[in-house]
Amino acid sequence: MAPVPVLMIILGTPASGKTTLARQLAADLKVSCFCKDDVKEALFESLGAGSRDWSRRLSDASFAVLTELARASSRAGVSCIVEGNWRGAHAAELSSLATPSARTAQVWCRAEPVEIVRRFTQRRRHPGHLDELLRDEVEMLSQEPPSFLELPGPRWVYASDDPGAYPGLLRGLQSWGL
Repeated sequence: MAPVPVLMIILGTPASGKTTLARQLAADLKVSCFCKDDVKEALFESLGAGSRDWSRRLSDASFAVLTELARASSRAGVSCIVEGNWRGAHAAELSSLATPSARTAQVWCRAEPVEIVRRFTQRRRHPGHLDELLRDEVEMLSQEPPSFLELPGPRWVYASDDPGAYPGLLRGLQSWGL
């Protein structure tokens, strides 16, 4: 019998280390990884950058693309990681992927608020993200507790600013069956 594919959802606030974690896990676990900003930045390049509202619309489109990529992976029997600042509104679409023939798990990325703000102000992303308008919002979000999606499966909290946290998370995911 073929192994049941896993949808690993990496979520958290901006600059919490989601993309770095997702890419490292994908390499170590030998699974596909789909990151929201990769999709969104391709949309910026294709459709152009604009207002904050436009950026939000492209975020929503990016999440829809990630969900469809995860669905295609699941149908093919292949595990994958999807990464982004997923919110409760996305749970309904993702819940359709949690079936007896596919399992879901979540990892909430976090770091100390001062570290998140430092990372956010120092990083350079596509200008379409409008990061210069988001610093206060990111600082506020960095202080909130983990907010997992209402989906079945295990949940881990990963402290990206703790150099010793990754090996434990990797062991936990491997022992769970990813």
